Amino acid sequence: MKTPNPIQISLRSRSRVLHVEFDDGTAYELPFEYLRTHSPSAEVQGHGPSQRVLVTGKQDVTVLRVEPVGQYAVKLVFDDGHDSGLFTWAWLHELGRDKAQRLADYAARVQAAQKERPGK
Repeated sequence: MKTPNPIQISLRSRSRVLHVEFDDGTAYELPFEYLRTHSPSAEVQGHGPSQRVLVTGKQDVTVLRVEPVGQYAVKLVFDDGHDSGLFTWAWLHELGRDKAQRLADYAARVQAAQKERPGK
């Protein structure tokens, strides 16, 4: 199956989302916090599922810039200094397509972490 290519990517700073439209007709509004907590970087994803890091406290993070990387990805530069993940077209499409489930999974992971560390 061919990976959809973006036909438009735009930062919407006021609403704090990255708007992405793909050539398959899909369009997604990806919140900055969601992008930061689901960065494809090794810092967030680790080097395998067991090494994935739970990133929290990014409700106010902002994307400062979107930098093209060849014909296959963009690098998002966040105001907290994070800029090491390359968001491929496939990853952006997957984040949009699976946003509701990924956000629910993330909320459950945050809640579980809070139960493990009461008072924090």
